[in-house]
Amino acid sequence: QVQLVESGGGLVQAGDSLRVSCRASGTFTTYTMGWFRQAPGKERAFVATIRRDGITYYADSVKGRFTISRDNAKNTVYLQMNSLEPEDTAVYYCAADWKYSLITTERDYTYWGQGTQVTVSS
Repeated sequence: QVQLVESGGGLVQAGDSLRVSCRASGTFTTYTMGWFRQAPGKERAFVATIRRDGITYYADSVKGRFTISRDNAKNTVYLQMNSLEPEDTAVYYCAADWKYSLITTERDYTYWGQGTQVTVSS
């Protein structure tokens, strides 16, 4: 069983930066990791993914502003968010799976964290 624990959410102003983290249990180096977000009244949406070899892929809405990275020594994946906009307000979820691919769909991730709230004020 893989456990994922997110942290680092909070309230920031538009234009600010924030980094959220997700610590995983188990054999972290073998996982593909992903970040999703769910805004109020909307479905959960893909944000970014990083394969175990460090290759990344982003949603168009965050490309150039957000960066996903991983520290295998700390079993942790990060999402650095710059130039935040009120539209980025959501609960951010971390996900993990053993498939060796850039996974962008919810159904292809096996494990999920509990989420961390990010609120961007205008």
